[in-house]
Amino acid sequence: MSTNDVLRYTAFSGDPAGGNPAGIVLDATGLDDAAMVAIAAGLGYSETAFLTAPPEGLGEPGRAFTLRFFSPLAEVSFCGHATVATAVALAERDGPGELVFATPAGTVPVTVDEAADGTLRATLTSVEPHTEEVAPQALAEALAALDWPAADLDPAFPPRIAYAGARHLVLAAATRERLAELDYDFERLASLMRELDLTTVQLLWRESDSVYHVRDPFPVGGVVEDPATGAAAAALGAYLREYGLVGTAADLTLHQGVDMGRPGLLGVELREGDPRVRVSGTATRIA
Repeated sequence: MSTNDVLRYTAFSGDPAGGNPAGIVLDATGLDDAAMVAIAAGLGYSETAFLTAPPEGLGEPGRAFTLRFFSPLAEVSFCGHATVATAVALAERDGPGELVFATPAGTVPVTVDEAADGTLRATLTSVEPHTEEVAPQALAEALAALDWPAADLDPAFPPRIAYAGARHLVLAAATRERLAELDYDFERLASLMRELDLTTVQLLWRESDSVYHVRDPFPVGGVVEDPATGAAAAALGAYLREYGLVGTAADLTLHQGVDMGRPGLLGVELREGDPRVRVSGTATRIA
């Protein structure tokens, strides 16, 4: 298979020049891991999604799939933007409604709704999230790799590792200017992330109680920065709730990709009594 057989969509934006591009192979039957890595590397996006038949009994025929994600370097346990893009691509082909994906991180249901103007919006529900503390020496190394003085962190947000399908180190900047000045040591940060089994580093700045600006270095995937990161958005939602930074039920808006010239919008929903996190966004095909 060549990259000509891969669909190209951008997620979390209605503009092909915004959001986060993803490759999608709607039928990856017969492709082995090496072939999928090669396709992802040839495409060059942060992730490419590959669909195959679902495990027996997963869901309604034609609405359930096995979904795997590959960066240009390796498989990723979960990718939110590629999930949203894939769900929209399937909805364009088969109609909106309920989908379910068996991913390496677990079962991820997705609902695709169609607005009155025809816009499709996908909402994924994460696997159950958790957070954990980060060792002081690991935090010091992360800040050194980022060239962020510890004094530039927002003390209201404790540095933590958050998981909602993939692991992300959450660090909050005290100012928007600090977040905008991202110029890090690629190899040094990648080495630490491999040691901690991190997918991205979730950098954030709080504009208001419900609006956040985020950036996600992704050197372990061979990409300097991810333009819009659904898995990190889910992890961030769980983190914010666990540490009392938002309510147990909340609707949040994340701006990402602005500093890269690829603006995107991610919706994060927390529901009372449900530990899982919902992440939503649009997607559009790239010609």
